[in-house]
This record gives sequence, C-alpha cells and structure tokens, in this order.
Amino acid sequence: MSARQGFPVRFEFDAEVIEWRGPSPFFFVPIPGRYAEELRRLAKAVSYGWGVVPVEAVIAGATFTTSLFPKDEGYLLPLKVVVRRKTNVTAGDLVAVAMTVGAIQR
Repeated sequence: MSARQGFPVRFEFDAEVIEWRGPSPFFFVPIPGRYAEELRRLAKAVSYGWGVVPVEAVIAGATFTTSLFPKDEGYLLPLKVVVRRKTNVTAGDLVAVAMTVGAIQR
C-alpha cells in the first residue's frame, strides 16, 4: 500500500476473546462498536475485497498481520493459532489490543 494522507490509524482497546464454532473453531477479538464507523470509512481506502480491513495488531507482545472481518455492522479481529499459542489466550480472556490500519506493505 502506498502512503496515504491520514494513515496509519491506530486503535487501542481491551476486549474479550470469543470462539466461533463453525466447521472448525476460530477465535476472534470483537472490535468495540465505537470504532465501526471509522473502520468502514477506512475500509474504502484499504480493503482488497469483501470489506476486509488489513491490520497489524499487537496482543501481549505478539505482533501479527491479519484482516478484520466485517460482521453484524462491526468487525472481528481473527486470532491465528500461532498468536494464541504464543500469548496463551483463549475464549473468555480479556486482552489489550493495539491495532494499526494503513501501515502494512503489500
């Protein structure tokens, strides 16, 4: 991504890890609703399809890249297995998240 005016945008929040039990279990951190409108605006500039928003996130000292999933007027931050193992987090845990939109080079 090229440098864009107003980027990168950083978000910091605490949220509880949730588990979605589909064909295979996935773990997510729901993004607080107060950020949804701003993320929808940013998605117009950075999304590579389906409304997903590429981010760099830090949880418990583990830095990783992923893409937020739009869900029910909000967004979910997926937690990769390697991140969950490294940070020892699971469903029900409260985590502090630092997340940056617009800093990822693709």
